[in-house]
Amino acid sequence: MSPTFTPPKEQTAMNRSPRTPAPSTPGGIERRPVPPNPRAPWRAGSWSVIVIVLVILHLLAFQATDFRPEALASGAQGMAKFLGEAFPPNLSPAVIGAGISGALTTLWIGLLGTTLSIPFALLLAVLGARTTSPHPVVYQVSRAILSFFRAVPDIVFALIFVTAVGLGPFAGVLALICHNTGVMGKLWSEAMEDVDPGPEQALRTAGAGRFQIVANATVPGVMPQLTGLLLYRFDVNVRSSLVLGLVGAGGIGLLINKSIKTFQFDTMLTYLIIVLVLIILVDLASAWIRRRLA
Repeated sequence: MSPTFTPPKEQTAMNRSPRTPAPSTPGGIERRPVPPNPRAPWRAGSWSVIVIVLVILHLLAFQATDFRPEALASGAQGMAKFLGEAFPPNLSPAVIGAGISGALTTLWIGLLGTTLSIPFALLLAVLGARTTSPHPVVYQVSRAILSFFRAVPDIVFALIFVTAVGLGPFAGVLALICHNTGVMGKLWSEAMEDVDPGPEQALRTAGAGRFQIVANATVPGVMPQLTGLLLYRFDVNVRSSLVLGLVGAGGIGLLINKSIKTFQFDTMLTYLIIVLVLIILVDLASAWIRRRLA
């Protein structure tokens, strides 16, 4: 029986197929292939479904709203006639004086509607935040109240208060207080839920009560966010008070509505220019206050 021949180790290594080295980066680190994401096909299919649904919804919206750009093009002549009757604006002292007085009334409506809603919004925000609410029932009730004030438009509140207190800016102030309470309360409650829990836990460990925790940890921790949201709502409320004047809530909006109904379009344009100046001044003042508080 002949002995079994065993090749040397060097020859066996030479006869084997050489191993292809893995690609490496310039730093000498071996580069591994990225494994495929098993959820990638599902995500691609989800995005396709979302796009198709959005397209269908837009088509339905175009049909329901009678969206026809050609109608705007065919009505260009009427728009040109309207603008021709509005130019030049009526710059008589009486019109400018009435416009400035109405603009100041609009500004006061927006200011009072913002500041007088702060106590109600802050109370509902504390009760409607998960981190500061004393009980789940209180949380749900507070959220329901905020949702109601936020869901009812300010112009509907204005119509209600006009029938209660009569025409004038007081109805506009009451309408903004109600609607702004719902909006600011929700925004502030969400800001309180996102606050750093460290100071609250420290005070709670030290034996502080719920009111002490809110007053000394929660509110100071979100004060920059609360101030920024308050300035934003003041800017929005000034613009909203213009619309409220169209339903009899006072301000320059009431003058604009009156000039349109009497076909005094040049006077209307003067009031719109005054509104533009007012909005620019409010924006500049809000930006200056934000820079000072930053």
